Amino acid sequence: MGKVISIANQKGGVGKTTTAINLAGGFAILEHKTLLIDADPQANATSGVGIEPKSVKTSIYECIIDNVDPEKTIVNTNTPYLDLLPAHIDLVGAEIEMINLPNREKMMRKVINKVKDDYDFIVIDCSPSLGLITVNALTASDSVIIPVQCEYFALEGLGKLLNTIKIVQSRLNQELDIEGILLTMFDQRLRLGKQVVEEVKTHFQQMVFDTIIHRNTKLGEAPSFGENIIEFDASSSGAINYLNLAREILQKNGMTRISDEEKQIDIVNEN
Repeated sequence: MGKVISIANQKGGVGKTTTAINLAGGFAILEHKTLLIDADPQANATSGVGIEPKSVKTSIYECIIDNVDPEKTIVNTNTPYLDLLPAHIDLVGAEIEMINLPNREKMMRKVINKVKDDYDFIVIDCSPSLGLITVNALTASDSVIIPVQCEYFALEGLGKLLNTIKIVQSRLNQELDIEGILLTMFDQRLRLGKQVVEEVKTHFQQMVFDTIIHRNTKLGEAPSFGENIIEFDASSSGAINYLNLAREILQKNGMTRISDEEKQIDIVNEN
């Protein structure tokens, strides 16, 4: 049975979709069968793995609202071991249509349970909000990764997200765990970035991943080619960072025998 991980933060621009695409890609590169679910109406995760959203005939929206079988909606990507449950702009109306449905917070869980046994990992890219779709994703998940940008307002709104997670844990999904807080867009040349890292680690200690995602132009270029960063430029710091993250999560979940010395790959290229 696959582990379901949501990537969530109501703040935009923190590297959420980038993390969803490249973490899923990292798992796949390491030969773990992975499903990426795009739960954001902007459908950036869909286009980021090379699927044109306008060509999508059925999406996560139809699975939730019309009870379409997700197996008929899932598409293969160009990356071996990586499949996609795509999104479409129609998803923006799903929250309104779900309001009067019974167990409306558990609609996505019903969808995921139909395919959960087919994958080692299911990664959900949540929208930048704390609306009903995000609550659905958290209710369906085993754990959540919270990307936090290494900039001045890093902790702004984090309390609200953590409060939402606590509500989901207490009322909808007692098994939900925080997989970790992921520091993103780190620039080692800036004193501020180092201060944010220290502050977040002081506040949240063991909840913070050892892996830090460095600011990297290649990460911004890869989605336009419909590729994850590891396929796009395996020597870039972004590729190394996200492979490290995938390996760290595998290690944390007892799914690899990598030694401590091998857990982190040295960054030799900051392109």
